[in-house]
Amino acid sequence: MFAATILYAVGFVSNLVVPKSIDSGAEEPLGTALWIDLALVALFALQHSLMARQGFKKWWTRLVPEPLERSAYVLFASLALILLFWQWRPIPTALWSIETQPLALLLQGLALAGWVTSGAASILIDHKSLFGLTEAKESPFRTPGLYKYVRHPIYSGSLVAFWATPRMTVGHALFASTMTAYIFIGVFFEERDLVRRFGAAYLRYQQFVPMIVPRLTARRAP
Repeated sequence: MFAATILYAVGFVSNLVVPKSIDSGAEEPLGTALWIDLALVALFALQHSLMARQGFKKWWTRLVPEPLERSAYVLFASLALILLFWQWRPIPTALWSIETQPLALLLQGLALAGWVTSGAASILIDHKSLFGLTEAKESPFRTPGLYKYVRHPIYSGSLVAFWATPRMTVGHALFASTMTAYIFIGVFFEERDLVRRFGAAYLRYQQFVPMIVPRLTARRAP
């Protein structure tokens, strides 16, 4: 379900192939569309953040077996995204529209490159446990591949995918800006958890590798 949801997200944000995209579907009055879309993003953000907190996990694993905790998290995240795709209200007023074909194709390709970067970054770490396919295991701190250039390549790729588009509508900008805000809020808490988990190793990593904007050359913290 998660794999299908992510693939649909690519088409949804990029307005490609899928039957219901970020700029298609029934239109509502501006105020109604704004409230619905903001509520959908807030629901996803609440689920994504709440279920990731250690306090919630301790309570949740009293109800579900601990090996299934991550699987349940991924399942509910997928359902929240599916609801967002289904109920999203387009706001089609264009903020910019690139008519020059080469530039439009370049932006579309850049967005797809962002999605590929996010996917590749997830594979470089504990891919199966990240998506709930296997039980998460404690592992030593490491920085494979893309993680030598940027601390959060999954988020970096996602931001490129959200913003690189030949036609930016108000609805698309609302989605991109709220998801961007959520990413930076999430990074704050994630970095705090990583420092708590890995200690001095992660503090050194923070000093030598940028958080979101990649450096041009790989660098490993001493």
